[in-house]
Amino acid sequence: MDKMPAWADAVLVPLISILLAAILSALVILAIGENPVEAFKLMVDGALMRSTGWGYTLYYTTNFIFTGLCVAVAFHAKMFNIGGEGQAMVGGLGVALACLFIPFPHWSVALLVATLAAAAFGAAWAFIPAWLQAKRGSHIVITTIMFNFIAAALLNYVLVNILRPVGAMEPATANFPAATSLPTFQDLFATPENPLFRGSPANVSFFLAVVACIAFWYLIWRTKLGYEIRAFGHSESAARYAGISPVRITVISMLISGGLAGMMALNTTMGEAERLVLNATEGAGFIGIAVALMGRSHPVGVFLAALLFGFLYQGGAELALWTSIPRELITVIQALVILFTGALDNMVRMPLEKLFVSLRRRSS
Repeated sequence: MDKMPAWADAVLVPLISILLAAILSALVILAIGENPVEAFKLMVDGALMRSTGWGYTLYYTTNFIFTGLCVAVAFHAKMFNIGGEGQAMVGGLGVALACLFIPFPHWSVALLVATLAAAAFGAAWAFIPAWLQAKRGSHIVITTIMFNFIAAALLNYVLVNILRPVGAMEPATANFPAATSLPTFQDLFATPENPLFRGSPANVSFFLAVVACIAFWYLIWRTKLGYEIRAFGHSESAARYAGISPVRITVISMLISGGLAGMMALNTTMGEAERLVLNATEGAGFIGIAVALMGRSHPVGVFLAALLFGFLYQGGAELALWTSIPRELITVIQALVILFTGALDNMVRMPLEKLFVSLRRRSS
């Protein structure tokens, strides 16, 4: 055997990649005249040592879980869905229409209907690139990038010309009815004696993201459709020989992928803003690519990677607030994490494989 153990591939390679990214990030912080140890302490303190910090970290984590799973399911079918951003925008439109025009008696009913609407709108936005890829051979990367821009323009038009309340200047919808307001972690876990998660936007959609991880695992590894998706992703010619339709698998995989991206809007639109605003996705669709790469397209890995990026987002906000370190430095750190876990993955993997092969030969 010339490969390293599965645990080393799943755990050791990402850990070393993150460590290398952290070392380079520390050097960057040193170069701008700040203390990297103090900066790291401030990030940990702001993101993990208080319940409010955890509330923000888990809020961002929820976004990244949905977009990470979106990219991961496409990866399993050997497609690069880079359109999670646009699919999440359109999913937000579905959430807004459901919340504004359906009189819900309770938030739980509203959440169920809004989830279906978000998934349906996100899936519908992914359908045309999927059809073009399956039927016309159009490259999914190109079409989904184009659809990101189209989604932004469409949402801008709808918010400015159709859904903006009369007399309002901001391109945003009216506030959603109170019955659609999702319980936050503060509502769920705080007591008068123990005021947890004060002011943080984390809400019940986090639990929906966890359920999505479990459903993703079941779909990909325990169903016939999941087997067909993985078989198609490993070898299209073998999948064809086995009677698996490439058109069907391409379209279904992208519909699932778009639906997961659309569900991200539940957290930002229904859970946090309680109305639809421009740029509600804040780049989470693109971060999902890094999350899926780092998480090896496995739901456990996606969850942990999303948690790491949630920590970076919240910790970066704390750095920008309390130090002279610019907020953009967190983008640099994220880029380094993406660089080492994605593009430079083999730089860590190959020496480790040689090390494990060498150790195995010595022991045999």
